[in-house]
Amino acid sequence: MTNMPLASSAITADTLAAFSDAFNRHDLDALMGFMTEDCMFDAAAGLDVHGTRFVGRDAVRAAFEAVFKSFPDAHWGHGRHYVAGERGVSEWVFTGTHTEGWRIEAEGCDLFEFRDGLIAVKRAFRKDRPKQPA
Repeated sequence: MTNMPLASSAITADTLAAFSDAFNRHDLDALMGFMTEDCMFDAAAGLDVHGTRFVGRDAVRAAFEAVFKSFPDAHWGHGRHYVAGERGVSEWVFTGTHTEGWRIEAEGCDLFEFRDGLIAVKRAFRKDRPKQPA
């Protein structure tokens, strides 16, 4: 299985699993290879109703990189991935230790929209749990 889809290929559950694997490797180049030039990422947290929105490869890449810097051991485990046409879902359990010393373990999911064999939109949702000591 390749880590980066071809633009002409259809997105499958295996594609989303490979995308998740790239997150767990903290591989920014591989992650951005899955996404359209004008991609959009809605983070799980933020002041707006949709969380914090990042638009375009540079902004999305910077948002992903910030997660890896804030949670150096970030991991999305127990992945389950589904695709229905131009939409998909990944379910996971996020675990990580924040650089401030607290730890998180929470279920979450991503809702995706696809275009031309790539991820155009990624919307993240995660359970809001109290901070736990590391």
